[in-house]
Amino acid sequence: MAQRRLGWVAGWSALCLGLAGCGAPIQSVTPAPRPVSETQADRDVQIFSWWTAKGETNALNALISVFRARYPREHIVNEAVAGGGGDNAKAVLASRITAGDPPETFQVHVGQELMVWVKAGKMQPLDALYRELDLYKVLPKAVIDGVTYEGHVYAVPIDVERGNVLWYNARVLNEYGLKPPQTFDQLLADCKVLKAHGVTPIAYGDRDQLGSVMLWEDVLLATAGPQVYNGIWNGSVPLTSPVVRRASEDFLQLLPYTNADHAQLSWDGACALVASGQAAFDAMGDWAKAYFLASGLRENKDFGWTPFPGTSGDFEYVIDTFGMPKGSKNPQGALDFLRVVASRDAQKQFNLWKGSIPPRMDVPLTGFDAYSLASAAAFRKDALVPSLANGEAANPAFEQAAAQAITMLINTGNVSQFMQLLKQADLANPLP
Repeated sequence: MAQRRLGWVAGWSALCLGLAGCGAPIQSVTPAPRPVSETQADRDVQIFSWWTAKGETNALNALISVFRARYPREHIVNEAVAGGGGDNAKAVLASRITAGDPPETFQVHVGQELMVWVKAGKMQPLDALYRELDLYKVLPKAVIDGVTYEGHVYAVPIDVERGNVLWYNARVLNEYGLKPPQTFDQLLADCKVLKAHGVTPIAYGDRDQLGSVMLWEDVLLATAGPQVYNGIWNGSVPLTSPVVRRASEDFLQLLPYTNADHAQLSWDGACALVASGQAAFDAMGDWAKAYFLASGLRENKDFGWTPFPGTSGDFEYVIDTFGMPKGSKNPQGALDFLRVVASRDAQKQFNLWKGSIPPRMDVPLTGFDAYSLASAAAFRKDALVPSLANGEAANPAFEQAAAQAITMLINTGNVSQFMQLLKQADLANPLP
């Protein structure tokens, strides 16, 4: 586990050090619809992602199907790399881009994860594409802000997901007379009841550290509230703040109620424990719903959800996009794929499978389930906050240092040492 994480850090670090201070000048991309030539038809369009788990593959296949229907002469190459929350994929991607062999397009989260590539001069601006497709009119400001740097846009969003969700096995809760907890104290009380009956209260998988960081950031949001939480990531609230210490102490209170094999599982392994009834709760994003549905579970009968206790009214956003790296072999194919990603039809098909919601505001939500409708309503009215675990809140090097610090906290329970590690991570890789 540690080797994979450190490998990714090394890849990011090599990129940032090698390109520091040498951002390339803006080069305008001027896409124009055109018939596919025979020469173009013989060239690949490599689509790079980490969508390989249940539900994710269905969504990616739906997106690819729309592309193939529109551009039948172009050849999609699915370059998905398996591995939890994308660590393996991001390491491979960093190696390819630094070696000058980028795919035509790749999955990347809005915010700081995207900005590493943008600031390194590795991404093509997509202003002309946004104008061609009128995307400025149909995407929310928060989404556009997440892909914008110095007035230019650099990626096309495909989904909006909510990270601060507590999923639960409805049959397990009903069996022991429990209701979905709304406060942290209620969650602890439910955990005590479940553990007394031999049920694992909370499942998480941190083989790739995604599950542990998401659980920690959910507790941080519940403890700090959205304004202070946002302040931590924009640099206006110091990481040494007492609220970070208090949240970390609350996080430790949950650990006795988690599965002992968490270090051997990725996020979908934790979902499997909840799906089977071996565990009751799982703090994970919308993609957990897609896993449950792909496993044959029924919404509101076999599984349910609630905002993570203490975060009702807050929406921790996780937004996937596709960008266009410089130097790919088939840039026109990349633009065609981005046109599909931006389309209403593709966004609807993809998000129906993925469990998320379309970023376009003009996509009709007919056919979406109760959870997605509730998520769409919450995204419009709730306080929006970024996810650390998924790349929106902090630069990748800080994110990885924080993930390693959280692993140390889990293993030792030493909050003071954890706070010191966060401070060192910020000094080495400053937050915005």
